[in-house]
Amino acid sequence: MGTFTSSLPQDLLEKLNSEAKKLGVPKNRLIEMALRIYLDQLNRAEYARSYSKAGRDEEVMAIAEEGMATYLEDLENSLEK
Repeated sequence: MGTFTSSLPQDLLEKLNSEAKKLGVPKNRLIEMALRIYLDQLNRAEYARSYSKAGRDEEVMAIAEEGMATYLEDLENSLEK
């Protein structure tokens, strides 16, 4: 595990101390949990942006529509059996 040292504004440090005491966890653990959640949200937002961008790309949409047509055809064939 690595070490990271940082300064925080006093009001944020006070909130960190307070929440860590309420939750009964060390401050570094609370920071770790919060950072993991935040980075996960950034990752999810990037996925959403990429899907939104792909939805405006005519070539990508054509490929998706072609794939969907094939999928529906395969599905219909499997139901007939």
